[in-house]
Amino acid sequence: MLGARHFHRRHQTVIFGLHPHGEPFSLEGNVVRYFLVLLVFIGGMVSLALEMCAQRLLGAYFGSSLLIWAILIGLILIYLTVGYFIGGRLADRYPSERVLCTLTGIAGLATSLIPLVSPGILNWSVVGMSQISVSIFVASLVGSILLFAIPVTLLGLVSPFAIRLLSRSVGRSGRLSGSLYAISTVGSILGAFLPVLVLIPAIGVRRSLLLFGMVLFAASLWGLRPHWRFAAAIPAILLVLPLGPLKVIPNMIYEKESLYNYIQVTQLPNGTRQLILNEGEAIHSVFYPDQNKVLTGWYWDYFLAAPYFNQGFQKQQLKRVGIIGLAGGTIAHQFTQVYGPVQIDGVEIDPAIVDVGRKFFGMNEPNLNVYTQDGRAFLTTTHEKYDVVAIDAFQQPYIPFQLTTREFFSEIRDHLSATGVVTLNTAHTAGDYRLVQAFVNTMSQVFPDVYTFDVPGTFNTEIMATMQHTSLETFRANMEQFASANVMGQLAGEVVPVAKQGHPDGGIVFTDDRAPIEQITDQLLLHYISTSS
Repeated sequence: MLGARHFHRRHQTVIFGLHPHGEPFSLEGNVVRYFLVLLVFIGGMVSLALEMCAQRLLGAYFGSSLLIWAILIGLILIYLTVGYFIGGRLADRYPSERVLCTLTGIAGLATSLIPLVSPGILNWSVVGMSQISVSIFVASLVGSILLFAIPVTLLGLVSPFAIRLLSRSVGRSGRLSGSLYAISTVGSILGAFLPVLVLIPAIGVRRSLLLFGMVLFAASLWGLRPHWRFAAAIPAILLVLPLGPLKVIPNMIYEKESLYNYIQVTQLPNGTRQLILNEGEAIHSVFYPDQNKVLTGWYWDYFLAAPYFNQGFQKQQLKRVGIIGLAGGTIAHQFTQVYGPVQIDGVEIDPAIVDVGRKFFGMNEPNLNVYTQDGRAFLTTTHEKYDVVAIDAFQQPYIPFQLTTREFFSEIRDHLSATGVVTLNTAHTAGDYRLVQAFVNTMSQVFPDVYTFDVPGTFNTEIMATMQHTSLETFRANMEQFASANVMGQLAGEVVPVAKQGHPDGGIVFTDDRAPIEQITDQLLLHYISTSS
């Protein structure tokens, strides 16, 4: 007989199918049990893998904030809940291995189709962001997450269905269900780590989805009708076909999915290169073909002015600089060009970005020491003292919370020289300076004086705090001594007019225990979008 007709004879299950040469064959009791257990394991693995892949797929367009994670995890839990509910009822009505394998086979094919369907929806979100359209942005976000509804819901059916098929005795049902859920959870553990640590960095998120879809479908073949089995070729063929970039942007010359980021490099017609990360709404480094060009007109320039808050400062007094958030090395290049071969310790958590910096952004200064680790972890292990610590670490549009707190700035203070300055890049919107003010409040608890600079034409605000009592008058006098043709003279024209004293207002202070930086940033974004629509 074609297909997978089953019947029960005492406590034995027999499934009929076709041998590859046409002769009938059967899968009996223990063999069926092993296939079902394997299907439960792979179902658990794929369900968690889908969640991890969904985060990376969406992160390239919407970022990876707690809000996005909460929406994603919440909806996936809803899908699984629906699957559990339907699975129990369906298993009671149709207690058939063929039905279960058909459902998981469909889940495998649906998983394999996500990389093909998602680009259109995700690119729609780019239109929404460029047009500042709340409706398009939200609709594309919801639509993208709904892509995972079919496979995740169907995978929710697996465990209750398998329990029903394998339960032959009420007295052993508790042990059986516990064992199957444990097996599913072990699969989920593998599904959490395998894509993140191995597959996504090696083959990318879309091919990872194709691979998991193919594995799930293959695990369902034993219970499918023979003429359905050809469908296993679909994800296998897609796996080897060229997919193109995860996200298409103009002038792109390089892309890579790393352990931490989705990385893109663009090159303009004049040879200028830019580093784009994740959702691509900010440029993280810039490289000019003319290596003698120092100033960019962007916020990076402002870091160069930090030492001049000190009375009588001369550039030869600058001995060591720390950069947390090295990216492609723009700040390191600027300090080397202006101050000479001073020692620079650059900290970047993503080794793939370091490789991109060296390959595309000329990040090969001999005075630059690169450390691939978290910025705060680096500070707790280094014994160096710095004249300037520059913080430019973003998981756009958020600064990692551990780099924003009073305790973190206290660690920085312990690593600054007597005349040291810490400088931080943050953001504001038109008339909304809640995030800037929170940083002023926080840094004022550690440093005697805090200053802010709004970068014209952008949403960036630079904040600087000094180890000693300083003044705007000293800063302006130091900067205005340079001739206008000098690099520092040009910089003075940028920074002096926008320098302001920062004053704490008694409001929120970021601490390790409470640092709602993502919530404040989300509020800024929502306020900006709502007022701009």
